[in-house]
Amino acid sequence: MTTRITRAQLAARVAMDIPEGSYVNLGIGVPTLVADYLPADQEIILHTENGLLGMGAAPHETQVDPDLLNAGKQPVTELPGAAFFHHADSFGMMRGGHLDVCVLGAFQVSQAGDLANWSTGGADAIPAVGGAMDLAIGAKAVYVMTDLLTKSGESKLVSACTYPLTGMACVTRVYTDHAIFDVRPDGFVVREAFGDNTVALLAALTGLELKG
Repeated sequence: MTTRITRAQLAARVAMDIPEGSYVNLGIGVPTLVADYLPADQEIILHTENGLLGMGAAPHETQVDPDLLNAGKQPVTELPGAAFFHHADSFGMMRGGHLDVCVLGAFQVSQAGDLANWSTGGADAIPAVGGAMDLAIGAKAVYVMTDLLTKSGESKLVSACTYPLTGMACVTRVYTDHAIFDVRPDGFVVREAFGDNTVALLAALTGLELKG
């Protein structure tokens, strides 16, 4: 029996690893949950690619501002001192190396740190790569937040990606519902296994040689 943590628990775990003072972008989908678990006593500045610096957590349903959205069109809040700017300026921040961390979802991550998080077909298709490629190569650290296995039981950690690539050799760390993995020059290293999961069990699930 494997141990799996919830997406909320995983978001809280990712939040623990974001250093104080960081400028951070949270990708569309599950990564946006991280905003709800950032420590209130630390200054971590959230960036959205549609032009907001100083994003806060998700608003209560009675406090939704329909004009205040993140890149995934979800309602957000703004913190004191927040700034709004042109889309082009936002991408200049992303491409110019001004973000310390980005958190992205993934279809696949390869042993070399290649990232694939969009597809040209199928039910889960994302129609375009969007700003993910700019984040993947522009951020100083790229954290991936995803389930370890697909719905059909296939590993999202792979020897080589079969989906279209978002970025090459760009992933720093992978946070999954089973364990956390660092990406090193010689492959995946199990940084933290949840519950009763072991390196041997994770290796069996992924079909990869893992280091502990």
